[in-house]
Amino acid sequence: MARTSNPYGAGDKAVKAIDRDRERERRFMMQACFKHAEDLAIKLVQRLMDEHIVETTSDRDLREVFTALFTKLGDMEEFDLQFKIAPIRSMVNNPNLVSLYLTQYITEDLVDHPKVQDVFGDDQEIYRVVDSVMSKIRPQAS
Repeated sequence: MARTSNPYGAGDKAVKAIDRDRERERRFMMQACFKHAEDLAIKLVQRLMDEHIVETTSDRDLREVFTALFTKLGDMEEFDLQFKIAPIRSMVNNPNLVSLYLTQYITEDLVDHPKVQDVFGDDQEIYRVVDSVMSKIRPQAS
């Protein structure tokens, strides 16, 4: 079979390079979440409470929930991660994947936790607060 010439080959290379960079960034953030799970959970819960996003009867229980979530985030299947963030994927330009996941987790799952009294704010407010903590583990763009 003859090889066909693709005049858009340069574009393919650029797309593949972007995909590789995003995958590298994702792996880096997942490893950072695993390594710093407890510290990230403490900071995140404190920020959520300071910004009046989450109202809870036990911040310790929320820290445990987020610590467990951070430790298993790296083992999560790509499909499950993408499925979870699908409704809000286009909410911001160049989103932080972990921040999107946590935003969805807070609005869909954490709201049902027995120690959570209420969750306030819309998706963008929650994302902004979550990303203020999670952006610290995101590698700087070169």
